[in-house]
Amino acid sequence: MLASPNSVAAPRSLDRTRIKRLISPAGIEAWFMQDSTVPVISMEYAFTGGATQDPAQRPGVGHMVSGLLKEGSGEFDFKTFHQRLDRRAIEMHFHVTHDHFRGALRTMKDNADEAFELLRMALTSPRFDASDVERIRAIVLARLRHESTDPSSLGHRKFLEVAFGDHPYARLAEGSLESVPKIEVADLKGYVRRVIAKDTLKIAVVGDVDAGVVCKLLDNTFGSLPSNAEAMPVAEVIAAKPPQRVFIRLDVPQTIVTFGGPAVRRNEPDFMPAYIVNHILGGGGLTSRLFREVREKRGLAYSVGERLVWLDHSAMFLGKSGTSTDRAGETVEEIEKQVRHIAEEGPTQQELDDAKSYVKGSQLVALNTSSKLARTLLQHQLDKLPIDYFEKQNAVIDGVTLEDAKRAAQRLWGQGLLTVIVGRSPKDAAQPITVPLGPTPPPGLD
Repeated sequence: MLASPNSVAAPRSLDRTRIKRLISPAGIEAWFMQDSTVPVISMEYAFTGGATQDPAQRPGVGHMVSGLLKEGSGEFDFKTFHQRLDRRAIEMHFHVTHDHFRGALRTMKDNADEAFELLRMALTSPRFDASDVERIRAIVLARLRHESTDPSSLGHRKFLEVAFGDHPYARLAEGSLESVPKIEVADLKGYVRRVIAKDTLKIAVVGDVDAGVVCKLLDNTFGSLPSNAEAMPVAEVIAAKPPQRVFIRLDVPQTIVTFGGPAVRRNEPDFMPAYIVNHILGGGGLTSRLFREVREKRGLAYSVGERLVWLDHSAMFLGKSGTSTDRAGETVEEIEKQVRHIAEEGPTQQELDDAKSYVKGSQLVALNTSSKLARTLLQHQLDKLPIDYFEKQNAVIDGVTLEDAKRAAQRLWGQGLLTVIVGRSPKDAAQPITVPLGPTPPPGLD
């Protein structure tokens, strides 16, 4: 990890005059902010597609690709490619979300030409050597085997299945123990050909470099990519209507409760009211209602929290709590009670004022490095926000009224919860469990 870009202060100004839309001679577009605080360049970029573009019978292809792109490219094998990265302290990362194949590049200014050339090679000529494919496959399978007995992972996987059914959002990006062994090199190459293309590419660059150099680097790196992606269409979907409850019986000392339901899309007018009221219920750490009522006052859970998740074709709220087996029923009841209460009555004016103040402050504090700022500028593009959103953001937050917050709370939580509980049923707390995993309801929780 480069030390310098992770220790710089927040840029002095985030106004539109410093954030520019660049279009290179080859037509590559990027949002760019020049920042000479340290001689570092940070770039974040994304291609639309992500895990939704995996073959239906072989989820995990995009995730495998993300692990393999810097494992050898062009004339450089795995060892040589990594030696080139390491000797210049170049950071190159790839990862897949449901909707996007994302990448990040960070380099010292003096090493920019080599860093961007290595990225060009990774994107345009990945080797997918058999030894590298099998090494990455083994790493993925080891993680999946661990997750197959991890209550938190099991709960999350089951929640997505309940919420999204046969939609691609029901599948985890890393695939499954059944699908990953079936992935072939042809699948990996096909994914790269279909997803990594210029027409869906979004880029953000922040660093000690001028606009002309950025345009040259972008053209050299992305200019030879295919013009158009060949993505499969993805249907719009609404998470399954609550209330629903599923129990997975697992012999573990701590019961995990995963809960959620349909939420508000990023482009809807109610998004900011929903974001703020969600902070009040479960996103505020030590200050949230769930933390205060479930953990602090009653000591029911080791942890409890909740967040909004917005996707290109859906949205949901998603929460999690860890508790002891003998208090799992009480924990679920208290979470549901707090959800009902805020849905029916909304937050107080003081809660709303405090939450608005926190959200405004935290979003600025989160931009204290060039890499974080580049990531945020990329996310604004993916969310289809205007380039001057930094200027407008506080006004949007301040404009949320108590009536807006109450309306958003009713919309989010008025129907109740989808709940997945993973752990021992209370009667089995003191004895081993041999019953296989399944959706049988636990005593006292149905």
